[in-house]
Amino acid sequence: MKTLLIVYHTGGVKTARMAEAVERGARSEGGVTVLVKRCAEAGADDLLAADGLILGTPENFGYMAGMMKDFLERVFYPCEGKVNGRPWALFVGAGQDGSGAVNSVERIVAGLRLQKVHDPIIGLKELTPEILSRCEELGAAVAAGLALGVF
Repeated sequence: MKTLLIVYHTGGVKTARMAEAVERGARSEGGVTVLVKRCAEAGADDLLAADGLILGTPENFGYMAGMMKDFLERVFYPCEGKVNGRPWALFVGAGQDGSGAVNSVERIVAGLRLQKVHDPIIGLKELTPEILSRCEELGAAVAAGLALGVF
């Protein structure tokens, strides 16, 4: 059975609600174990054991959350060269436009040679039912892709 790891940070409600929607979508697909962890709880062993990764972060000062950066720093060297080609996706709870958070995460993840399988979901300012639905679809799509061996 494939494992999907969802790692996120939140200091408030928006990114937490997005993470819940991603998890709900991922759990709606059979044949995949879904593991959800906050950035502070996740580590290299979790990433090495996962077949796919979804990251979630708020946009803080036009950048990813510090805890997301901490997670990525802790896993980068232990996982470098060992997770090449594994699928990944991103969701961002943004107050501005989200582009700084997206760019900062993508820059680091590029070094891990993960395969981006979905455009980032950006929740701007107020969360709408449409954004939460897109988050749910994101989780379901990545889980289904893993279960079917598409990636």
